[in-house]
Amino acid sequence: MADLPFHDRGDFDDADRGFIAELSPAVIKAADGRIVWDLTPYAFLQDECPETAHPSLWRQAQLCARQGLYEVTAGLYQVRGLDLANMTLVEGHDGVVVIDPLGSVECAAAALKLYRAHRGDRPVTGVVYTHPHTDHFGGARGVTRGGVPILAPAGFLEQAVSDSLYAGPAMTRRAVYLHGSALLRSPEGRLGSGLGLALATGTRSLLPPTLEVSRTGQEETVDGVHMIFQLTQDAGGPAEMALLLPGHRALHLADHAIHDQHAVLSLRGAPVHDVRAWARSLDRALSLLAPHADVAFAAHHWPTWGGDGIARFLARQRDLYAYLHDQTLRLLNKGLTAAEIAESLRLPPPLEGAWHAHGYHGSTGHNVKAIYQRYLGWFDGNPARLWQHPPRESALRYVECLGGGAAVVALARRYVAENDLRFAAELLNHAVFADEGNKEARDLLAEVYTRLGHGAENAAWRNFYLMGALELADGIVPATPGRTAPDVLAALSVAQIFDTLAVRVDGPRAWHERLAIDWHLTDLGEHHRTILSNGALIHQQDPPAAEPPDLTLRLTKAQLVELMAGKGVEGVTREGDTGALKRLVAVLDHPIPDFAIVTA
Repeated sequence: MADLPFHDRGDFDDADRGFIAELSPAVIKAADGRIVWDLTPYAFLQDECPETAHPSLWRQAQLCARQGLYEVTAGLYQVRGLDLANMTLVEGHDGVVVIDPLGSVECAAAALKLYRAHRGDRPVTGVVYTHPHTDHFGGARGVTRGGVPILAPAGFLEQAVSDSLYAGPAMTRRAVYLHGSALLRSPEGRLGSGLGLALATGTRSLLPPTLEVSRTGQEETVDGVHMIFQLTQDAGGPAEMALLLPGHRALHLADHAIHDQHAVLSLRGAPVHDVRAWARSLDRALSLLAPHADVAFAAHHWPTWGGDGIARFLARQRDLYAYLHDQTLRLLNKGLTAAEIAESLRLPPPLEGAWHAHGYHGSTGHNVKAIYQRYLGWFDGNPARLWQHPPRESALRYVECLGGGAAVVALARRYVAENDLRFAAELLNHAVFADEGNKEARDLLAEVYTRLGHGAENAAWRNFYLMGALELADGIVPATPGRTAPDVLAALSVAQIFDTLAVRVDGPRAWHERLAIDWHLTDLGEHHRTILSNGALIHQQDPPAAEPPDLTLRLTKAQLVELMAGKGVEGVTREGDTGALKRLVAVLDHPIPDFAIVTA
């Protein structure tokens, strides 16, 4: 840490450059008075770094806490710090094109209002989504009601609605830990997520794209704003694109390259990105787009100015992900496991010395494990780990072998005294899983998690540790999800709707049920069939003419969405045994939104 260049204030200069005005007060409310965004509690970040925070993370949080309207270059502006992502506004002939309209309707509307207060009441004449993460499109209805061109990478809509479609409840629960949602915003608590300070809790919306970008080099013009696109699939997102604004000599990098080592695999859960493709996309951006730009900026953090600075930034980001990928493969091919690689791998000194290669959202440790997982999966090849007991059963046996809960706590105290907090956490985790009522173990584990969190450079790690400590002390904290607008549900394909039903079937309860239901979507002219067989719900489109179904339903897609939401079958035409639908509903299970994480 002593080698970190804290004397270099270049990022602070870049983060402040072009500042026009801030939102004051920095509080955004929904129509019903709910506060969906509030930066005022983060005033403490103006102070010196305390002992309860890693100095590098404190620095990153200070940078992310800057908010307001900024001029990037003539005719191109960003609103930063009013959600997890940035909103970019490019002035055209008649209005303004919005790139990535934040994650909530309320924050997007506030950002547009701030822009208009200083640049005039320009209409929104187009929208661009760089990729299908909700913090980049969820605020669309805050800037437009539609009727304008909306550009997005090919595959955007499917990915936007499926991002958390199947594992949504589990991802939402883990996101409470990832973002530290329940933590106090204080020097002892939440310092943001590395990408920004928080994800707003406002209303989510989704306006479908009207134009897909399907190839690198594709050019489009909206309201006189000329854009040249580079598809960067799997580089930060499953359907993502960077874009050059040649008229402004400006390069928008989406999440492709940011002032942070991005997460190859989000700790909330997600598919693993292809890091090799990521590095190659950055190399292509460096050669294809960067020579035509005087400023590069992204959907998070602050811009980089000057051709040399852009080239250096992109080259180091490229080298970062290529190094992580290639060295992980080199070492796994020598027989090292994911944990062993993560423990031993260090970045080259020029990358270690670059602030933007540090892990605030992703990290070298968990990115290496993700790369290993992509190639070799969860199993490290050791047969001892092929058929392990579940956590509680394993904990009971470990605690018995170590002489009981009190003995485990005593051993853990020894490791705490030696500052081996990692192993102390392992021991105490066993003690708590074996006996949740072991208050001494819970209290000491909470203390250990707190110390680990306060020492973490990575914001996600800090939040996970501190949330674990909080829930050990106070019990489970329920998630507070943003409000989803009906258009997000309407964007689901019919196949996706039936998929959401299939993952709720309680297999053992449905073992002996067999039924078939035909669904005629009258507005789409489509015929679908669901078959419940051996505990699995099978979906067929345009099913073969086999044996007749138990029930036939004729309805619109909107009625199907309402039916799945439990709003009944009013207005739906039914033919056959209506009891078949009741039998299907009877085997559906319900997710547990607040399942335990740090206790059994």
